[in-house]
Amino acid sequence: MIKLVASDIDGTLLPEGTAQINPEIFEVIRKLKERDILFAAASGRHYTSMSKLFEPVKNDIIFITENGAYVCCRGYTMLEQVLDWEQVCQWVREVRRIPGTSFTLDTKEGFYTESSDPEFLALIRKGYRSRIDQVEDALSRELKVNKMAVYRKENIGEVARLLIPRWEDRLHCVISGDVWVDFMNMDTNKGNAIRSIQKTLKISPDETMVFGDNHNDLEMIRSATESYAVGNAAEAVKKAAKYVADTNVNDGVLKVLKTLLD
Repeated sequence: MIKLVASDIDGTLLPEGTAQINPEIFEVIRKLKERDILFAAASGRHYTSMSKLFEPVKNDIIFITENGAYVCCRGYTMLEQVLDWEQVCQWVREVRRIPGTSFTLDTKEGFYTESSDPEFLALIRKGYRSRIDQVEDALSRELKVNKMAVYRKENIGEVARLLIPRWEDRLHCVISGDVWVDFMNMDTNKGNAIRSIQKTLKISPDETMVFGDNHNDLEMIRSATESYAVGNAAEAVKKAAKYVADTNVNDGVLKVLKTLLD
């Protein structure tokens, strides 16, 4: 019997970088709760973005944010990972030198960036609906950073090939979308966040169902027996998952959850 359902957001439940969620999911989440099945929203997004997206049911679900760096439920912090400040400073100085990129330092309170790119800022504020503070020097004071992310509109793979080999022995580095590469503590990922919830609530992998689409979902896929890649997922995710659902734009997650309720 399934007791925990966790779904990625961008590329899995809705189109990347939007708030275009099918409102029917809220009623499904309520029905799952009535049957003692807990829903967790798992994303690289910040908590402010996710809480707005799930406003009608925000007190009924668990939020796995920042790729597992910050996990909370009803305002209670269940897990928080903070990066070493010296590593943050070194990373920022490297990213500043890469043409055409913007970066965010993600904290519990919101994002910090030095970027003035209007398209990037619009994506954060209007697409993800997150709070972002534009500052002249992101390193002017020490911050409690949960995650760092670098953005480039085109050729994000080029950025990944440059940065990941330089940082993969110190940080968990992962491509998390068409325009993002994320950097967290080594043990920070959605899978470990799921496992911490499973341990706390005494839920087994056999009682867990998860959905994902990109490389930052692979650890989460491995944390559950009932794992789904959506039809538009990266090939690596499809190979890792037990099943393949319909695409995100065709409500693949919602269709499976309705079957679960039936």
